[in-house]
Amino acid sequence: MAGKPKLHYYDGRGRMEVIRWLLAAAGVEFEEVFIETEEDLDKLRNDGRLMFGQVPMVEIDGMELVQRRAILNYIASKHNLYGKDLKERALIDMYIEGMADLNEMIVTLLEYTPEEQVNRLALIKEQTTNRYFPAFEKVLKSHGQDYLVGNRLSRADIHLVELIYNLEEFDPSLTANFPLLKALKTRISNLPNVKKFLQPGSQRKPHEDNISIQKAKDIFKF
Repeated sequence: MAGKPKLHYYDGRGRMEVIRWLLAAAGVEFEEVFIETEEDLDKLRNDGRLMFGQVPMVEIDGMELVQRRAILNYIASKHNLYGKDLKERALIDMYIEGMADLNEMIVTLLEYTPEEQVNRLALIKEQTTNRYFPAFEKVLKSHGQDYLVGNRLSRADIHLVELIYNLEEFDPSLTANFPLLKALKTRISNLPNVKKFLQPGSQRKPHEDNISIQKAKDIFKF
């Protein structure tokens, strides 16, 4: 029997958190190996374990997978969270790509100076309420089903709910005018695997601050 997936990253959200969310939603237990120093990262590179010299890296099913999209695609496919056919997968991909720019803005927010963060956060809120949330609210309204694609749970739902949680940490009112998105968040949050992941003491990482981001910068040199 294959062992638990092993996640290699620093002890924070960054670009690994979405992978943690997907594994947790699929009911997959995983282990974490935290990269705490630049030397830890150099060892992975020198041992030839990082194909492109970058993390996140996930050991799973005898592979050492890098590149976040490849990792997510594999997990979603393995656990039936990627649609039932090519058309559904295309929709899922489209929705996820639509979230990508906004997600990147959130992930990189604390890499900016405090003054720059004010402007970036204003842009995030504006894009959220005028571009992204209206688009996904429209999708849910168009078919009246419980989930974004095919009326069954997919990675698109999980990624969107994670995004909603992240955005509400900045401003809880952002979903106020989007009742279908609020309902989706509640629905996904009440799934047993997700509910467990949202509890204190889980492997979900807390909201990051400038200190944790600086530590990551020191390790990864970005």
